[in-house]
Amino acid sequence: MERENINTAAETLSPEVLQKINAYWRATNYLSVGQMYLWDNPLMRQPLKPEHIKPMLLGHWGTTPGQNFIYIHLNRIIKKHDLDMIYISGPGHGGPAIVGNVYLEGTYSEVYPNISQDEEGLQKLFKQFSFPGGIPSHVSPECPGSIHEGGELGYSLSHAFGAVFDNPDLIVACVVGDGEAETGPLATAWHSNKFLNPVTDGVVLPILHLNGYKIANPAVLARISSEELEQLFKGYGWKPYLIEGDNPMEMHQIMAQLMDKVIEEIKAIKNNAVENTVAERPIWPMIILKSPKGWTGPKFVDGLPVEGTFRSHQVPITGPTSNPEHLKQLEDWLKSYKPEELFNEQGHFLQELQDLAPKGNKRMGANPHANGGLLLKELRLPDFRNYGFEQKERGETGPGDTKILGKFIRDVMLENKEQRNFRLFGPDETLSNKLNAVFEVTNRQWEAPIIETDEFLKKDGRVIEMLSEHQCEGWLEGYLLTGRHGLFNCYEAFIHIIDSMFNQHAKWLKVTAELPWRRKIASLNILLASHVWRQDHNGFTHQDPGFFDVVMNKKASVIRVYLPPDANCLLSVMDHCFRSEHYVNVVVAGKHPAPQWLSMEEAVIHCTKGIGIWTWASNDKDSEPDVVMACAGDVPTLETLAAVSILREKLPNLKIRVVNVVDLMKLQSEKAHPHGLNDADFDMLFTKTKPVIFAFHGYPWLIHRLTYNRSNHINLHVRGYKEEGTITTAFDMTVLNDMDRFHLVQDVLDRLPNLGDEVAYLKQEMQDKLIEHNYYIRKNGVDMPEIRNWEWKG
Repeated sequence: MERENINTAAETLSPEVLQKINAYWRATNYLSVGQMYLWDNPLMRQPLKPEHIKPMLLGHWGTTPGQNFIYIHLNRIIKKHDLDMIYISGPGHGGPAIVGNVYLEGTYSEVYPNISQDEEGLQKLFKQFSFPGGIPSHVSPECPGSIHEGGELGYSLSHAFGAVFDNPDLIVACVVGDGEAETGPLATAWHSNKFLNPVTDGVVLPILHLNGYKIANPAVLARISSEELEQLFKGYGWKPYLIEGDNPMEMHQIMAQLMDKVIEEIKAIKNNAVENTVAERPIWPMIILKSPKGWTGPKFVDGLPVEGTFRSHQVPITGPTSNPEHLKQLEDWLKSYKPEELFNEQGHFLQELQDLAPKGNKRMGANPHANGGLLLKELRLPDFRNYGFEQKERGETGPGDTKILGKFIRDVMLENKEQRNFRLFGPDETLSNKLNAVFEVTNRQWEAPIIETDEFLKKDGRVIEMLSEHQCEGWLEGYLLTGRHGLFNCYEAFIHIIDSMFNQHAKWLKVTAELPWRRKIASLNILLASHVWRQDHNGFTHQDPGFFDVVMNKKASVIRVYLPPDANCLLSVMDHCFRSEHYVNVVVAGKHPAPQWLSMEEAVIHCTKGIGIWTWASNDKDSEPDVVMACAGDVPTLETLAAVSILREKLPNLKIRVVNVVDLMKLQSEKAHPHGLNDADFDMLFTKTKPVIFAFHGYPWLIHRLTYNRSNHINLHVRGYKEEGTITTAFDMTVLNDMDRFHLVQDVLDRLPNLGDEVAYLKQEMQDKLIEHNYYIRKNGVDMPEIRNWEWKG
């Protein structure tokens, strides 16, 4: 691994500039400590007293001085090389660092004028940190320049690469914490360099910050030898540079020289890629910074070592309001940064130091890429109606809903080819999920070697696939957060891998929607195919529709869940999702040949409403229904209509109402969700007293949860997935979970005791059918002909 020579580096910065850079670093460290401890006496112009200190001390010091060190050196190269750069803090719990830097560069006061650049503003800046009514301790959405909260570790590098796709002039400096580097998503994210096109994409500059410890344990990468570390990152395909030390003046010189060298290498790679289109995949530089945890903080507290140990991770000096020794130690620590040399009488940061920071939008806190809504352009969308399935008769089998959708997405890519602001992400499942048509106009982006037997691989593609749901989700989030659009397609069962990532993104959307300076970004669109009811060949491991349950816990203003029953509805829903902003849209659709129920005109009306009576399948018009048959999802809709056809044939006088749900949020009250139905409209559909048999795509208790306070909830009976599955036939999956047509018919009969003697014979016939089905599939390996060849006869 290359190390910089200190003697050579000594010539990089003049003594005057070196002193200024160190002073700037002292200022950021001072502001960081002040945020954690003080709510008064912000410039230490009085002896420190207990009443100057916040009653509750929160924050993370350990990572903060190292990030401050990195930030000032990034500022220097931005100015020197006129770079377009944003900063991602992987150890985002080091919030004081980024807030302090954004304040000193002037962006913070522009966004929050009440936090002015004077003594009064400093006091407010300090008090608000980790304080009720203030800001969180992490690099939160409230912090200008941030696109990465960092509360949950592991996703910084994925977000960084997502940000630079189709941003050829952007550099993302991504600081990776040594604790974060131990997570699975981060370890996998180093391979993102195999997908970066040096001509059409920007650059990620990873800075692995090894300060030795996590919360209480040593960090793995900080304890392996430099040789092993070098081998690791060379194996990942990076060119690592190591900088190590604890002497500030020497470290500034080394870092300045190294930053210049790295930027020159990046420029050379970019220029070579433009001039030589057949160049091999470049080996991008990265930096490994080894500095003490809690650098420049107290060396010892209560006789125990702090700097360079895990004890510096959070608040190194505890209880200064009640412990005079700790109070004196905190005062000495704050004064060690010499604030009187950094701020004038009014509390303004000295102009000669402030001039070290870039100006205008070149400041990392003010860069518009970190407030992606500023750059967001509306997608150019073809008319989805032109891609619809034209039925000859209702219930005709189509080629597969996602297969039809693929042609629409193909042309979305074509329409936005010049804008380069739409991408499709997926974990090696685009073909499996039947979105094949996209490869008629694009390829998978791939920078590693390509051989003759490969398919749809090219350096410049609009599809990015890696068998890591974490990377696909993180890339898309970074892409959206910097002002673009996209779609993530995934097997339904394995979307759970990104439960926590979705959770963090939903929280980000919720908070940023409440910040007037943050502009709305394009929605996070997740398409789940290869779903629970058609995973018969993969079996139990691939059968789980529970992502809904996770999604439904998030803020109603952010989340949307759609269950289109056929291809035309899917097209209408996806058009809506692509046009929407600041939501998480989850759409579930089948990929196998399936019945098509609605014409395009009917589908548009139905999806616009989100829920409605299918009059063509019902026979209760001008009368009160005896039973409501409700359904949500493509297979539940099929089984419901098959049950309805049996009932109408066997019990022609039975009045049945069929209600189909596309927008799952419609089941909630309008008080709980903006899409929710009011009680009167809900009762109009489902009645107040009649039995409701509901066939649902997911776990049945979710429907009960959404409708628990409705007047007719006591008469609601839900069939859905109940954790029964195996490798079996498609229809048997519904039988195993009691959601098949024969069970649904029995449910109706059980809830209508006044039907008379004929019920007994019909119920027995349904039970016999289930026995016949069981024997047939075990003998023949396929479903009965009456199941395979069933057609709607309504």
